[in-house]
Amino acid sequence: MNRMLFWGMTILSIAVAVCTAFGQEDMELVDNGAFDRPQRPPAIFEHDAHNEMAGLDDCAECHHLYDESGQKLEGESSEDQMCADCHELKDVGSKPGLRKAFHNNCKGCHVAQEKGPIACAQCHVR
Repeated sequence: MNRMLFWGMTILSIAVAVCTAFGQEDMELVDNGAFDRPQRPPAIFEHDAHNEMAGLDDCAECHHLYDESGQKLEGESSEDQMCADCHELKDVGSKPGLRKAFHNNCKGCHVAQEKGPIACAQCHVR
């Protein structure tokens, strides 16, 4: 009897987890796997809902690319890459480190637009 209860609860737990995952298909976390010991949890970011609310159609607005001289490449997008593919953990020359790049891109836009979260805990929800 205990074995049946154990397996029943296990299957139920898996089913609930799968249903929850598919119910939040547009929910994303900003990948913080490049950081050895993150001080905060990954930022919660609903990509499609954010872009719709912000009226963003151009992927390069956030997923930017720059040439060797530091000029933004218009019409080019890095949406098929991870931020850590271009940004090191620390600043390299004029290229900001990964943490600074995230904050400059996201928080910088929120400050400039006077919309959106700017406090740590508003994105990094514990």
